[in-house]
Amino acid sequence: MAKVDLSDYNLSELKGLQAEIEKEIKARQQQEVTKAREQILAIAQSLGVSVEELIANSGAKSKGSSKKVQAQYQNPADNAQMWTGRGRQPKWIAEGLAGGKSLDDFRI
Repeated sequence: MAKVDLSDYNLSELKGLQAEIEKEIKARQQQEVTKAREQILAIAQSLGVSVEELIANSGAKSKGSSKKVQAQYQNPADNAQMWTGRGRQPKWIAEGLAGGKSLDDFRI
């Protein structure tokens, strides 16, 4: 970042700059929050859950509970590749969806 020489500004001008900078920082923070909200909504929608469910279930594992979740989807090209439908989509699911398939095409 280029260094700005502020020595020629009087106090009033510096305070005006400060106010403009604070306003711009708030606007950028709001943009980041909006972007994060859109990403969260997209993730929840891709998983078929509400945002509330997505947030409520984050890290909600009870101690001592190591119950495995049954796989719901299987790669037709490689039966060893399965997915529970939770967490990040495997590459083969994402590629299939991008190619026009639906999740039901992979359902076990």
